[in-house]
Amino acid sequence: MVINKGIVAATALIAGLASTTGAHAETYDIPPGRLEDVLISIGLRARVTIILAEPGLAAQNSPGARGRLSLQAALAQALRGTNGVARTYGPGIIRIIRRRPARTTAAQPAPKPSTPSYIDDATPIIVTASKQNIAFDRYPGSVKLVDLTEDMRAAGSDMASLSQRLPALGSTNLGPGRNKFFIRGIADSSFTGPTQATTGQYLGDIRLNYSAPDPDLSLYDMQRAEILVGPQGALYGAGSLGGIIRLVPTAPDLAASAGSASASIGTTHKGGISHDAAAMLNLPLSHDRIAARLIVYGGRAAGYIDAPAQDRRDINGTTRSGQRFTLRARDAGGWDISLGIVRQKMRSEDGQYTFRGDPPLTRDAPIAQPFANDYRLGYVTAQRRLGMADLFTATSVARHRLDAVFDATGLDGTTAPIVAGESNHITLFSHESRMSGGDAETPWVGGFALLVNSSRVALSIAPRDGSSLLGEVANRQAEAALFGKYAHRLTSSLTGTIGGRLTFARNRQALSVDRADVIDHQSSTEMRWSGTLALDWRPTGQSSFFFQYQQGYRPGGLGITLAETRLESREFSADDLHLYELGMRLGSSEHAPFSARAAIFIADWRDIQADLIRDPGLPYTANIGRGIIRGLDVDLTWQPEAALTLTVSAFLNDSELSHPAAGYIVSDGEDDGRLTRALPNVPRNGARLGAAWSRKVSDGTRFNADASLRYVGRSHLGFGPLLDVYQGGYLVTDATTSIDFNSVSVSISIGNAADVRADTFAYGNPYSLAQRKQMTPLRPRTIKLGISARF
Repeated sequence: MVINKGIVAATALIAGLASTTGAHAETYDIPPGRLEDVLISIGLRARVTIILAEPGLAAQNSPGARGRLSLQAALAQALRGTNGVARTYGPGIIRIIRRRPARTTAAQPAPKPSTPSYIDDATPIIVTASKQNIAFDRYPGSVKLVDLTEDMRAAGSDMASLSQRLPALGSTNLGPGRNKFFIRGIADSSFTGPTQATTGQYLGDIRLNYSAPDPDLSLYDMQRAEILVGPQGALYGAGSLGGIIRLVPTAPDLAASAGSASASIGTTHKGGISHDAAAMLNLPLSHDRIAARLIVYGGRAAGYIDAPAQDRRDINGTTRSGQRFTLRARDAGGWDISLGIVRQKMRSEDGQYTFRGDPPLTRDAPIAQPFANDYRLGYVTAQRRLGMADLFTATSVARHRLDAVFDATGLDGTTAPIVAGESNHITLFSHESRMSGGDAETPWVGGFALLVNSSRVALSIAPRDGSSLLGEVANRQAEAALFGKYAHRLTSSLTGTIGGRLTFARNRQALSVDRADVIDHQSSTEMRWSGTLALDWRPTGQSSFFFQYQQGYRPGGLGITLAETRLESREFSADDLHLYELGMRLGSSEHAPFSARAAIFIADWRDIQADLIRDPGLPYTANIGRGIIRGLDVDLTWQPEAALTLTVSAFLNDSELSHPAAGYIVSDGEDDGRLTRALPNVPRNGARLGAAWSRKVSDGTRFNADASLRYVGRSHLGFGPLLDVYQGGYLVTDATTSIDFNSVSVSISIGNAADVRADTFAYGNPYSLAQRKQMTPLRPRTIKLGISARF
């Protein structure tokens, strides 16, 4: 359940892609109360998503629902006496909107021509990440919603499953908890350093990362993911050049106790056995006032790479364990307050890369290269109604520790084993307070934000039995910002949006070497404006068009580089990005059997910041020049019959480092001159064809099937002779089937069904990168059997 500015989404665990026809009867015993809470209980009982999108409806009194009723009958009973009416949107999703008053026929002066309602009967799900109560079909820009299936929400699912469903969402593949995400080709480099990530990641309204890689939280008990294409500088500030990924968790249910559990076991071809388990408990502590929700999960993803030199098999296994706890109190002095704690640990026993020329799925290296990712987060959110506006505030503190070991054998010109280590300790404080309001046709939002990120990165290189600190860099970035956004109906079919963000940023960095005193430190202060303009034109109810301009930037900072025989610091400048986008939407999301969304865009990215690798493997950061990105993004959905849904998603990207900085001149290359000029790690093209089928077999039993064919085009690792290595260019097939028996679901899935061999990422170890033969193979065919139960 998510409550955000009058939006209530009550979701129970829904198996597979099962659609709810409403014909199946359930026994309801829901007492009268607030409409918000009654709908939550109905959603949990019927295992559907119910979205209450109109301000003011949540607090209306409902008579409840009692008896053995169909879903439609239960909703009709719950809405009796209120101003709400139910509308169906897609499989298992119901929207509650305000009932429009009947027009009078009495004689009166001729009224002014009426304008279409901003939220009408065909309006689908609300984009809560917009912070403005904007409907999906009305948002003047590109947004992608992924309603997580039961299989994706099951224990063991991670962020990689999102990039597998969205061609425009790219990622590196260094390993679980080590990756960077890119949206629509806004990619600075294939490596992680002190620069802010191009893609912001959020848990609800809580920021998860700054300069760190993806925290890779488990998707268990999440409702959906919202991906807003960037830059989102006006609302989200720096670190959203490519956009944001927002995970929407299920909030505590105040009215009813509930629980669920899941477990799975899987086998990987030429690899080991995977297993995972998870459990959720929702417990009201004071009926209709206080509730707690606890999620616990853990498991192991089996390895599939062997190391003969170490006499080890399946070396790249990863264990994961975590907990999420949320305590919610409603009407606490007029506030709705939530407190949350997130904890996740991941341990990878070794890297998941191999070398070209070696036997498949082997890496003959003498040293193990483990990785650890320890993520902790605490947060509090509070919201209340103030007159005609909603006040929302969120504060969080995250502690993130990353430890990696690399095989640096040969660095000194000998064959003696050498171990390189990298440790990164990060503390991220984030706060935002905002007010939102206006009516359905003139929504607005305004507020302020504060962020402080501190990181300390230590590098060491030493013989396997020794220890030596090479250098340590401390970075502290602070940002304070004022932001706002306002939409207004200009004509009966045209809506305009304007917004902006004024950011004051201060950075301070210090470098020390060999545990000595600080030898170099720098600080910088800057003030920047990021603006946005958009138009949304709806000439008919079945089609609409939009144009938007967005601006974003990242403040400069300090990185380390190798100068002759020692490390020294080097400053890099702020970069900024301007994006122009023209898009169209065809077909009603609710009523039409066919719908299409497409957008063309061009981005001008100046003074691109990039974290890079320099031989013999040491990191550094620099501004590499100016880039131009042109692209086309298409999503098609066709439902030829109620039980079958077909989807096509495609992404074309043409990026170029058009004005490289000195030292980053791009050669034509021997294979594809256009590709070598492209920004790193972004395929020129990608597509996904999906088919989902769901049918009721008998009362209480439903069969679901889902299959996809996914193509990832070619890309390259980076610029220059060291990084000019190709990757990608493969086709993958995945399939899942499940059977739902009332509250129990059994599923079987096959990943990489054809057991395709391909290089997904041409990197795994900076100290052997100069050999230009690293590759990260696709996980071989993996079969997983899962079971989940709700109680």
